[in-house]
Amino acid sequence: MSDEQQMTFLNHLEELRWRLVRIAIAILVFAVAIWVFQEWIMDHIFLSMKDPDFFSFKLMCEHLGVCVNEIPIKMQSMTVSGQFSYALMMSIMGGIIVAFPFIFYQIWAFIKPGLKHQEKSVAKGIVLYVSLLFFLGIAFGYFIVAPLAVQFFGSYKISAKIDNIFTISSYMSTILSTVFFSGLLFLLPVISYLFTRLGVLNAAYLRKYRKHAIIGILVLSAVITPPDLISQVIVGVPILLLYEVGIFVSARIEKKMANAMTTKH
Repeated sequence: MSDEQQMTFLNHLEELRWRLVRIAIAILVFAVAIWVFQEWIMDHIFLSMKDPDFFSFKLMCEHLGVCVNEIPIKMQSMTVSGQFSYALMMSIMGGIIVAFPFIFYQIWAFIKPGLKHQEKSVAKGIVLYVSLLFFLGIAFGYFIVAPLAVQFFGSYKISAKIDNIFTISSYMSTILSTVFFSGLLFLLPVISYLFTRLGVLNAAYLRKYRKHAIIGILVLSAVITPPDLISQVIVGVPILLLYEVGIFVSARIEKKMANAMTTKH
């Protein structure tokens, strides 16, 4: 390896290091802000999900006729560092979510120079679209999936003699993981777009496996929601729509690519 090639490799490592430093600083800044307001955030953003007047429950009651009664949940911390640990986890996870556009931009800015011109044109505006879909998924997880899970598991009792006393670790893990993975799930249309432009996927393939996808979506809805039909429909329908959007996007991209090839010839 020549000195020029070695310097180029080292320069890439240096650039990666500084981008990771910027990402860490951004997460830290938002994490500190969340830490400062941790009590308000815990009371009004997380623990409020167990109240019947939570935003999503009120909408369900007004428009679907499905009203939620008082959820008999008590919260406790079972370990010495339990509350501190989950305050820290909440701050870091919150920092990652809030800083997501900046994080993705830094990753994309590092990868982009190594792509070919065609690959760069394929991903034009990707930071904006990925960020918007991610936050839509976060909102879906927070306002739909997580409250339904809290409502069902908080109200369900195998016996009236057993009280639901959740540990803070169990409660927070359920909400944070549900919300975060919902955000990732909403990136499906972007994945369809990119893979179609790169020739990995096409609309015919997605249509061919639509039935398999529907079964997978139903299973996924059953896993991440309480085992009742209404909850599974509320969660499953948007995910199915995202799959259909992915097919539509793939078909549009294929049509544009075909037109472009025809124009060249």
